[in-house]
Amino acid sequence: MSPPEGDHDDRADKPRPTPDLADSVREVSAAGRASVAAAADAAKSLRSLLAADMSLARSAMGRTLAFVGVAIAAGASAWLLLVATLVIVLNSVGLSWQASILVGAALSLAVTAYAGWRAVHYFDYTRLKATRRQLARLGIGELSDFMPSADSAESARRAAHEERDRSENHGPPKDRRGVDITPP
Repeated sequence: MSPPEGDHDDRADKPRPTPDLADSVREVSAAGRASVAAAADAAKSLRSLLAADMSLARSAMGRTLAFVGVAIAAGASAWLLLVATLVIVLNSVGLSWQASILVGAALSLAVTAYAGWRAVHYFDYTRLKATRRQLARLGIGELSDFMPSADSAESARRAAHEERDRSENHGPPKDRRGVDITPP
């Protein structure tokens, strides 16, 4: 609510006295200490959160490994039962026991070969190719001598492919000590 006409707030009209230098320094110092204390509290909270998160991750990893073990055991026994059933069915339709077992073994070998091929394919992603190329562009890592610099318009991927093609014909590139460098 505004004051009625004619009434003025005397405090608003009076100039406030300026604080002396010592008071200003104390206020700034107190604000600085409060900021440091708040940052320390935030860091402690983050540390506690990280510790709790790591503890949860450790516990989850152990349980995950236990359930993966159970899944592998159940999957292996189910596969054995399916192959045994296939062998029995093939034998009941007229194939000999040897031929029925051979069909089951061939099916198992085919699944094993496919799974191994896919595992090798996905394991290739663990080499961090793109990261290694970009670090090499910045001059970091074993590939830095073979990659274009960061200010170059040349593609790091193309340079890596060209180096890989060259190494297939002339052997892998070597670092300053003569040790083979794994291309990206």
